[in-house]
Amino acid sequence: MYRTLLAAALILAPGLAAAQDQQAATGQPPKRIRSVSLLPDQKCPASTATEVVVCSPIGNPYRIPKALRDTGPIAASNQSWVNRTATADQIGRVAGGLPDTCSPVGTGGQSGCSILRNQEYAADRRAQKAGADSVP
Repeated sequence: MYRTLLAAALILAPGLAAAQDQQAATGQPPKRIRSVSLLPDQKCPASTATEVVVCSPIGNPYRIPKALRDTGPIAASNQSWVNRTATADQIGRVAGGLPDTCSPVGTGGQSGCSILRNQEYAADRRAQKAGADSVP
C-alpha cells in the first residue's frame, strides 16, 4: 500500500511543480484544483493560471488491485454462525446416515450419492468457467 502511495506521489510531483510555477508567475492562488484519473493512453491536460490539474494514472479501473484480492477459502473463525451451524448440521446428517446424505451408515445414506455427485460436477464446472474467465 505504501508503495502505491509513493508511486502516486512521484508521478504527481512534476504536474504540481508546473502548476506552482504558473501560480508563482501570476501571484494569485489557484481558484480551482482538478483531479483527473487517466487511462494508459491519455495525456494530462495542461494547467492554467487559475486552475491546477493533478493527474493520476490508473491501470485497469474495473479490477480489484492484486493486493486486495482474497483467493483463499474463508477460515471457519471468520464465518458467520449461520454457516458454522449449517456445516455442523451437514456433518451430523452424513455421520447419522440420514436420507440424501451419501453415507454407508444408516438406512437412507446411499440415496444422496447421486445428488452429491451432481453437486460436485456443477461446482467443478463453475470452477473451470471461473478459471477460464479470470485469465488475462
